[in-house]
Amino acid sequence: MSWTAIAVMTAGAYGFKVFGVFALARIGDRSAATFQSLTALIPAALFAALVAVQTLEAGGALQIDARLAGVAAGALAVLRRMPFVVVVLVAMAVTGAIRWQTLG
Repeated sequence: MSWTAIAVMTAGAYGFKVFGVFALARIGDRSAATFQSLTALIPAALFAALVAVQTLEAGGALQIDARLAGVAAGALAVLRRMPFVVVVLVAMAVTGAIRWQTLG
């Protein structure tokens, strides 16, 4: 993914937020509030898409390897409501263990 694409998606996300704040405020409080709550989710969706691309893509092709297992372990740690530092350490440990096992 290129920096240009990231910049365009970022500008688009914040553009939607500005549009919701200024343009839809005239429609009514309920419609504007609904739109604003939806646009608040756009950055999280973009971040999730970037994580998926960085995890599953290698050289322009789909590649399932230790990175996917690390992300899955991190997701399980998040679901168990572990602190962020623990989530990162779990993901790193699982990824490292799988890579070490495949090398040996």
